[in-house]
Amino acid sequence: MTHDQNFKNLLIDHPHQELAFLTAAEAKYIDAQTRIVPFRQQTLQDRLGERFRELDVLPLLVEWPNRRRETLLFVLEEESDARRFSIHRLVYYCLDLAEMAKTSRVVPVVIFLRRAGKAPQRLRLSGDRHTFLDFSYLSCALGDLPYEQYRDSNSLVARLNLPNMSYPPEHKVEVYAQAVRG
Repeated sequence: MTHDQNFKNLLIDHPHQELAFLTAAEAKYIDAQTRIVPFRQQTLQDRLGERFRELDVLPLLVEWPNRRRETLLFVLEEESDARRFSIHRLVYYCLDLAEMAKTSRVVPVVIFLRRAGKAPQRLRLSGDRHTFLDFSYLSCALGDLPYEQYRDSNSLVARLNLPNMSYPPEHKVEVYAQAVRG
């Protein structure tokens, strides 16, 4: 099992905490009655027998009881090394998943385990006169988050990620202890 799969399992096991931690503004209306389910991770085949491609993201479908809000699709990508991140690939994943889910309500989120570095934050496809696609995503660079802000958090997702956050080297033992206590 890879680190990426372990991270995805944590997010699947605790989706409410995950979305509140990583996407506070977008998750504002998600409450305990909201249903959050993993969405398919394979692309659709144009013809039977063609190979499918497994997506390198975790799609979560958010549904509200009594349909009081329209379904929302969160597309989460965990990136250990920001240099390997491709915004073009993320756009493709989001468009493919939006088509499969039949929605235009998609929230792309990239979780950088360290810092985001020079990862592009926006992609604009345009000509001389018009912009045809203007894409951005929510970024959570764990290495930029101050450990002190989350050390007593009730969120298991936040607590387990304390070692990925920013802290002075002399606090390393304390950081790991707080993560274990969480």
